[in-house]
Parts: sequence; structure tokens; C-alpha cells
Amino acid sequence: MPPPQRPLRIIHCFRSPVGGIFRHVRDLAEQHAGAGHQVGILCDSSTGGEHEERLFEQIRPHLALGLIRLPIRRSVSPMDFGALWTSYKQIKALQPDVLHGHGAKGGVLARIIGSALRVNRYCVARLYSPHGGSMHFEPRSLTGQAVLRLERLQERFGDALVFVCDDERRTYERKVGKPIRLARRIYNGIGDDEFEPVPLAPDAADYLYIGMLRDLKGPDVFIDAFARAEALVGHPLRAKIIGDGPDRDRYARMIADLGLSERIALMPAMPTRQGFALSPRVVVPSRAEAMPYTVLEALAAGRAVIASRVGGIPEVLGTDSEALAIPGDAADLSRIMAASLGDPGWQARVMPRADDFRSRFSASIMARDMLDLYRDILDSPGLS
Repeated sequence: MPPPQRPLRIIHCFRSPVGGIFRHVRDLAEQHAGAGHQVGILCDSSTGGEHEERLFEQIRPHLALGLIRLPIRRSVSPMDFGALWTSYKQIKALQPDVLHGHGAKGGVLARIIGSALRVNRYCVARLYSPHGGSMHFEPRSLTGQAVLRLERLQERFGDALVFVCDDERRTYERKVGKPIRLARRIYNGIGDDEFEPVPLAPDAADYLYIGMLRDLKGPDVFIDAFARAEALVGHPLRAKIIGDGPDRDRYARMIADLGLSERIALMPAMPTRQGFALSPRVVVPSRAEAMPYTVLEALAAGRAVIASRVGGIPEVLGTDSEALAIPGDAADLSRIMAASLGDPGWQARVMPRADDFRSRFSASIMARDMLDLYRDILDSPGLS
């Protein structure tokens, strides 16, 4: 029998503890801690609210290496040097085997700090998962050119790129270039306890949007499509929008201006499974995505999903799925929303088969594949 492998010391670095990145890191931390590894988190201290604080409290028991929070700005700033130095000192003291950066700022922290440790002959694996991030920039703009060139430069300071879907990898190759380091696609996954149907509330609405309230995620497209869907079906409908974000007040005004205040309810952020009880249909109208957890969570909860054809969503629903709408096109989205109401067999016919879905998007599979990648790097000739 081969000798047992030693536990790893893993630190995840990212900026904002909200949304999909935070969810992804929490899942990895819980899975890897449960397998006997020691995990820590470094992230921004200025973002997140009460909901995120509750999530931190839930994950703390799994963080043997602790939780480090310090100010990390969204845009590039001279203050980044202070954050880098503080992060370096704290991470060095923890003696990690793995530094895994998530999102653009997380990628900077993990790769620069990891490289500084390597200069001091410290063996540490440096990984970067874009999670969309810089991939939302276009090379035709001056800002986009600068960001994407910086991505290319930083690749030399890392050991591996991890893409959450094939679309993200293709986007990276188109905008940044073919990876010069090891690159793998590891799908996001969700926990076994989430593959259980969520009972519908007695007063469930026709449609649900749940997520960040910012234009990139398309709540404005959803509101417009809802009004159009009402016209298509010929009678009033009901929807709920759940979440927080910088554009919340503008969406509230948009709802009022369209005369929909009695039929679209704006609600604060809440656990997704609690939100799924409020409608049998979840709409994901994003203008851009990597691999949104909302789609995975909704399908596992037994919900029908109607979504934009962006990012890795077609890899979940199927490239030719009837549930996919043209991104940013409220008319196309409303057509699918109306069709899902008028056909009782729509969900069973259009949504992916439960067994196939679970075999591809489980958190245990995601964590296993990620751990294999960590060990492949640490066992490589350059590090061993």
C-alpha cells in the first residue's frame, strides 16, 4: 500500500465575500477540512453585510488556519501595496502548502505572495481561478487592454489556472492567450444535502430572480421581460426579486414606473433554498457569467431554470436548451418565460436529467479534483 498522504495547509485569497466566489470557497473549505486538511481564508473586510456575517460564522469551524480580513479595494490602487505587505506577513506565518486566488484581486494576492515565498525557498503551490473577473473586460478598450496584459504577465508567477467551465477557458484563450502554465477545468459543485426538492410556499409567485442587484446580473432585463410576459399570456403575473446590491433603488423605480409594484416584490438577501420556496421558476437573466451557483442550486432544488445563454450555463442546461435566452434581450427572455407557464410538461422536457446533473456538479467531485490538482503541483519536479 502507498504511504498515506500528509494533510495540506490551504489558504484561499479573494476580494469580496459575496456571491459565487464566496460560495465556491466555502464549499471547498468545508469539503477539504472534512477530509483532514487545514484551511484558511483571506478576503476584504469592507464588503458584505449581515447575511455574509452569518455565512462566516457557519464556515469558521472549518477554518483551522483562521480568517484574515483586511481592506482590499475593487480597483487598482496604491493602497494595494499595503494590503500585499500585510497579507504577506500573515500568510508567511501560516506556512501554507497552497495559495489559491479567486477573482482578479485574489489572483494577484496568491501569485505575488506565493512568488515572494518561493524566492525565500518556501515550497507553495500558486493557483488562480478567474471566476469571470477580468474576463468581463474587452481587449478593444484601453482599460481592457491593460487588465488583460496584466493577466498575461501574472500567469508567469503562478503554477496553474483553474477554470470553472469550458466557456471560461475559451474566453481566457481569446482575450489573454493560450495558457502557458498548467490549466484545468473543474466544474463548480454543490453539497449532497442540496440535492433535495424544496417545497413550494402556498403563495408562490410565477417567477423568481435571486442574486446580486447590479446590471451585470440583469435584474433590469428580468423586470422588462416580466412586463412583456404578462402581455404574452394575457393576464397579470407575480414575481419576486431577492437580493441586495448597488442598483437596488434604480430597479425599485423601474418597477414603479412600469406600474408593477403590486406584482413584483423586492425582498432582501436570504439563503437560496429559502428563496426557492417562493417560486417554481428561477430566472437568471445575466449579461455575463462564469458558472453561476444559482443555476446549480435551483436545479438541485427541483426548480425550472430560465437563463441567458452566457458563460457555463449552456454546459449545465444543454447547448440547444429551450430554456436559454439571448443575453440582454428582454423580448426573447419573455417568450421563454411565457412558454414555461403555458406548457405543463415544460420543466420535465427541458431541464437536464437529475442523475446526469448530479454526477457532474457535486461538491465532493469538485473538491476531489481540486485536491488532485494541488497535489500534482506540489509533487512536480519544480517543487518537490
